[in-house]
Amino acid sequence: MRRAVKWAAVAVGAVLVALQFRPVDRTNPAVDPGQVLERHLTVPGDVKAILDRSCRDCHTNQTQWPFYAYIAPVSWDIVEHVNGGRQELNFSQWGQYDGDAQQDLLVAICRQVRGGKMPLPSYARIHRSTRLTADDVARVCTWTSETRKALREAE
Repeated sequence: MRRAVKWAAVAVGAVLVALQFRPVDRTNPAVDPGQVLERHLTVPGDVKAILDRSCRDCHTNQTQWPFYAYIAPVSWDIVEHVNGGRQELNFSQWGQYDGDAQQDLLVAICRQVRGGKMPLPSYARIHRSTRLTADDVARVCTWTSETRKALREAE
C-alpha cells in the first residue's frame, strides 16, 4: 500500500513538473495613451483608485502577473480569465469603443459590481484588497451613471 502511494505521488509530481514546460502566453500588449479610459472620460481620483485596485489586472493591458501565474496548471486558468476579461472590457482600449458600446459598458460595470460578480469572487478570495465595499460600489455606480448622462448630453 505504501509503495503504491509513493509511486502515485512520484507520478503526480512528474506530471506537474512536465506541465511547467507547456508554454502559456502571459501578455501585456502595448498601451496607446490616446486610447486609455482616462483620456476619454473624466475619472475622479477615488474611482480611478477603485478601478486600479479591483479591475486593472483583468481589464487592462497592464496586468501584474502574480508568481502563481507562472505555475501550471493554475497559470492556464489565470491567462484564460485575463484574456476573457480584456475581451469583455479593456480600459486600455476604451477609445476603440463607439459611443453605444461605451454606454453599454458603463451600465455593465455598475451591474456587475452591484451584483457582486466583479471582481470575480474567486479572485477576490485570494486578493482581498480587490474586494469592493458598499461605498466603493456606490461610488463606481454613481460615476457610471453621471458619465453616461454626460455622454448622452454631448451627443
